[in-house]
Amino acid sequence: MAKSIRFTGRQHEFFNTLNQRVNGYFKTNNISRTANAEMVIKTIFMFALYVVPYAIIVALPVTHYGIYMLLCLVMGLGIGGIGLSVMHDANHGAYSSKAWVNDALGYSLNLIGANALNWKIQHNVLHHTYTNVFEVDEDISPRGALRFAPESPWKSFHRFQYIYAWFLYGLMTIVWVITKDFMRLIRYQKDGMLAKQKVNAFAEWSILLLTKAFYIGYIFVVPVMLLPFTGWQILLGILLMHYVAGFILAIIFQPAHVIEGTEYFQPDETGSIQNTWAIHQLLTTTNFAQKNKLLSWYVGGLNFQVEHHLFPNICHVHYRHLSSIVESTAKEFGVPYKKVETFAGALVAHGKLLKVLGKSQKVDLAAITPSLT
Repeated sequence: MAKSIRFTGRQHEFFNTLNQRVNGYFKTNNISRTANAEMVIKTIFMFALYVVPYAIIVALPVTHYGIYMLLCLVMGLGIGGIGLSVMHDANHGAYSSKAWVNDALGYSLNLIGANALNWKIQHNVLHHTYTNVFEVDEDISPRGALRFAPESPWKSFHRFQYIYAWFLYGLMTIVWVITKDFMRLIRYQKDGMLAKQKVNAFAEWSILLLTKAFYIGYIFVVPVMLLPFTGWQILLGILLMHYVAGFILAIIFQPAHVIEGTEYFQPDETGSIQNTWAIHQLLTTTNFAQKNKLLSWYVGGLNFQVEHHLFPNICHVHYRHLSSIVESTAKEFGVPYKKVETFAGALVAHGKLLKVLGKSQKVDLAAITPSLT
């Protein structure tokens, strides 16, 4: 389906002008679009947040179970930090101008149990190109217990998703590690996505299996061998670690697109979406808590989702500086720049949309697309 969809809007002036102004910002200030010293320091911190607790666990080794669980919790914060602030930029090619640096840091996703190639296809190719297009953007497509789009099949239990979704969010990375990566690679190989990305299926299966084995070895087998705890106690710590990471990732990514004020699109019978790609991104993406510097630092600038979706190849440390350029240009051309002032407000707005989507099969689109400015 994704192959036949095209954006046919003719309002290219907005993005052409915005590109010129963004390029002018970097040229005038004589700075690179990639990582700077701030980003390098953050990278070291995020990896330390994951590696140091693990080193303490296995090197001492830890003998108090409460301390073991606490260190696993900190490692969960580290997974979230690596995912949001390091591998995300790297797998977008935004961390460095050197491809090998991006590749090396991008594979940090494999280090923490997932798979970089699957993520690139699902996120870079499908989500970023066809944001909020049902059955193409996998972030909103059928999710079983969760309904993220008006076109998604409705079940009676969805009426309560605005309550139980928050508990399921913590399972995100657990599912990635155990099943999702395997299912995705099978699907991407079957539908030709691997060939389209010009990757070797045998090589990618080898990478997936070897890195999964390595992950299980160091995160489970080594602690079982060294610590005075049962396998189930070790597993509980791993589950806690991933639950923390999964919850963090979900509550950062979901309010950006599944939120009051967002819009959903389906191609017409010719496979066309009557917008330019850039304006489509503005209609389907929302910023939040732009003044919260601590949040923005930890989540890799992904509270500036509008800037990220328009310029995914620019390192996130620059988004806060680009936001005024993007907002003023959007206002000038009469296109939306959607934002919520606080993180709490964004979570509330996400919950409200979950409730609307869960009420019945027929959803009043007007009820879920109020103006957000």
